[in-house]
Amino acid sequence: MHGLDNIVGLIAVVVATSVVARRIGVLSPILLVVVGIVVSFVPGLLEIELEPEVVLTGILPPILYVAALETSVPAFKFNLRPILLLAIGLVLFTTAAVGFTLHALLPAVPLAACLALGAVVAPPDAVAATAVARRIGLPRRVVTVLEGESLINDASALVTLRVAVAAAVGEAVDGWSIASEASIAVVGGVAFGVAGGLLIGFVHKRIRNPLIDNAVSLLTPWLVFLPAEAVHASGVVAVVVCGLSLGHRMPTLMSAASRLQMDAFWRMVKFLLEGVVFLLVGLQLRSLIANVERSFAFTMGALAAVVGVVIVARIVWLFPTTYFTRLVPRIRRRDPSPPLAAPAVISWAGMRGAVTLAAALSLPVHLADGESYPRGLFVILAFGVIVATLVLQGATLPTVARWLKVPPDDEKEDALAEASVQHEASRAGKERLEEMAGDAPEGVVERLRQVAQSRSNLAWERLGRADRETPSAAYARLRREMLNAEREVFRTARDTGRIPEETLRQAQRDMDLEESLLERGDL
Repeated sequence: MHGLDNIVGLIAVVVATSVVARRIGVLSPILLVVVGIVVSFVPGLLEIELEPEVVLTGILPPILYVAALETSVPAFKFNLRPILLLAIGLVLFTTAAVGFTLHALLPAVPLAACLALGAVVAPPDAVAATAVARRIGLPRRVVTVLEGESLINDASALVTLRVAVAAAVGEAVDGWSIASEASIAVVGGVAFGVAGGLLIGFVHKRIRNPLIDNAVSLLTPWLVFLPAEAVHASGVVAVVVCGLSLGHRMPTLMSAASRLQMDAFWRMVKFLLEGVVFLLVGLQLRSLIANVERSFAFTMGALAAVVGVVIVARIVWLFPTTYFTRLVPRIRRRDPSPPLAAPAVISWAGMRGAVTLAAALSLPVHLADGESYPRGLFVILAFGVIVATLVLQGATLPTVARWLKVPPDDEKEDALAEASVQHEASRAGKERLEEMAGDAPEGVVERLRQVAQSRSNLAWERLGRADRETPSAAYARLRREMLNAEREVFRTARDTGRIPEETLRQAQRDMDLEESLLERGDL
């Protein structure tokens, strides 16, 4: 029961903290880490020791999977070069920078062990960064690059960590073994991801029950992650590739009911998992402090050095790779140089998360020949990087974006594109209606024509003045009031025994579906 108490306690704290964060305008991951740190010093309250496998195997796959499902494959492909430069190039650069810096501070510790910590703190967690980016209206491309980086950088960091740890514990490591390890991880991960996407897509296409569809969707991240890891391929890459494949084909794989239910389900899962992860990070502080082998002054000095290198390395890497690559004419023609504000805001969005702490906790207890090293110091340094980057960069990212005057996407341009495509879609729908109408009652056909026309009109209305209520907005407002009155009639009929509970629930579901369309403005 103690485990169940902890789970309920974690969820309750996540929900309460998230509500407070929204009320006071603070990013919830930051507040969750701070609350976790405070709670960690309260004896007997949520004393949970984080196991690396819980994060790397239990929590990371579904978080990556839902992120991949929501990622635009065309946008991902268009931005593949900057994404790979960040997710692979920057990870290796940060690993080396942190590793050599730490080795200079701790010359008695083997370089391989220091590089292992560099790999641990190298991958940013874009959960907080993308949350801020969406909230403050950063350009869509900036969000895409940050999301794409977060989908891949965990894989490159974990492979780098595996190689560094192997060298630190005395295993033979050379150029061939490193290339072989990386190739197996990447190629194997892609193969498992593609195979999983095809197989699970085949299954989804033949399922008619939304509940079964969602159960399969819930299992999917582990169905590709675990087999890939079993043969030493990258489970992270497998999950990302599978999620991108399924997300891109989702309109043709599932029924509308399944998609609606899956969207609501994964939003809740994502909210809870991400919240629990950041809360767990904060809860580890008390136990981590107890295992630090060095003095407080040395620990703080080392932490300042590592945090500084982590932040500066991202800035130093991002600007040259953004502009020097465009010296190549083919790249420059396809993708002109962005304004300085774009790489500047991306360079400041380098917050670390739970993967960093889980990777740190997975560091070996002893090195080659049983040699000891300050493992406790390494873990507390990883924790310090998480907290420092979350609080320093996460809290100031909105201010930095405003100071840089990062131009948001043109809403008018988006609305115009949507209206144009909606007009074509409505015309195609009307043509299909005329083909299939046959002997259908004229009243039904006319009503369907009006639905198609109203959707086309709605898209064009979004281009109008924002301070004037459009016909569609007036319709939605009035229809919402009508639905409230209808609900009250059904509720009263249930209470007086005129209809059973099942009838009320069915009517309530139909009205809720209609109201959800009103929220979007599709009726």
